Amino acid sequence: MSLYNELRAKIQNKKVSIAIMGLGYVGLPIALEFAKKGYKVNGLDNNRGRVQKLKKGSSYIEDVSDKEIQKIISGGKFNVTTNDKILSSSDVVIVCVPTPLRKIKEPDISYIIHASRAIQKHIHPGQLIIVESTTYPGTTRDVILPELEKSGFFHGKDFFLAFSPERIDPGNPKFNLVNIPKVIGGINQEGTDLGKLLYSKILKKVIGVPNAEIAEVTKLLENTFRIVNIALINEFSMLCNKLNIDVWEVLKAASTKPFGFMPFYPGPGIGGHCIPADPMYLSWKAQTVGFETKMVDLAAKPNRLMPAYVVKRIRGILKKDKLKLKDAKILVLGAAYKKNVNDLRESPALDIIQLLKKNGAIIKYHDTYIPYLNIHGLKYRSCKLTPSILKNQDLILIVTDHSDVNYSMVKKYATKIFDTRNVYSREDLEKGNIEKL
Repeated sequence: MSLYNELRAKIQNKKVSIAIMGLGYVGLPIALEFAKKGYKVNGLDNNRGRVQKLKKGSSYIEDVSDKEIQKIISGGKFNVTTNDKILSSSDVVIVCVPTPLRKIKEPDISYIIHASRAIQKHIHPGQLIIVESTTYPGTTRDVILPELEKSGFFHGKDFFLAFSPERIDPGNPKFNLVNIPKVIGGINQEGTDLGKLLYSKILKKVIGVPNAEIAEVTKLLENTFRIVNIALINEFSMLCNKLNIDVWEVLKAASTKPFGFMPFYPGPGIGGHCIPADPMYLSWKAQTVGFETKMVDLAAKPNRLMPAYVVKRIRGILKKDKLKLKDAKILVLGAAYKKNVNDLRESPALDIIQLLKKNGAIIKYHDTYIPYLNIHGLKYRSCKLTPSILKNQDLILIVTDHSDVNYSMVKKYATKIFDTRNVYSREDLEKGNIEKL
């Protein structure tokens, strides 16, 4: 029997051992889902704190409960470790490591390279390697594949390689790992077919594409689409403010059109790993082939400027009450980059707080998901939200609209509110102490 047919049979019969490299927002849910379906799963992470938490049955991800971790670990199908030797006994390796941007806006694929070298040390005939870490097109074929073949084993003959972009949306109650369609593209058709078969065991829909490059660019297109449209609506909201028009009412009206329009919403800036970073991977790759991604590069600007625009608007709101930003007491509601998650990555709140502090404001913040902050040496702890604290602030700034905040109490006791997330209705504005983005 060929290695391909042997691996297919092992996947079908749940005889494969699966290693997940990187147990973050992407890797941990995948590991748990395979373990639930009866596969033997080894989770590999170089963060000892994460590994210890999991071993104790404790979760560090909002979408995964402690109870779920405890049940899977007690079932004996999920083991976690910092030792990459487990790769040598794994039939499938799924790479879910970070791919941040460098300060100069170039992709940092050092984690992928490190993961590839670890796999290369332990690679053996009959393995399937799938990369989920977002990256620029060509990474799988031009970077990962040569690294793996340094082992003396060769793709298509000894092992199989594919790319499948992650589509996890933290905090989304409607779409989760299982019901979000999955795209996968292999270096060859066998890699695609094996990956498609594997994921079909835990996901409702898996779509195979002709090659790894198409799979890589699919993720970049999805988030470039978002960054361009978010930039458009952020700029549009600034214009509407100048024209004294409620952009949220404009969006509500435009959304009644059943075709040709999809609503995107303005905000204080963009955050998370995907939207700020993914289009920059595409822009960087385009430059290497002599192409300028004008639309992508242009879209990055208004989104990047939103925290400064928020601070400018705060200055204007305070001025109406004859207050200056210097020494103004401002309470920031929400530090996470999005609603109902404990993720700080690229959060606009960090830039806004830093800018406010730089201008002399006295800052407090409240976020039950983020108990403390350290912003370039400036340390804060989340304060309790009480009537007395609200009354004592010159302005309440809503940056992240977590569901656990008592917004009625905020409205009742706050002197001024700047709502960047459309928490309050048009009727609320009539009270006179609320302004919107």
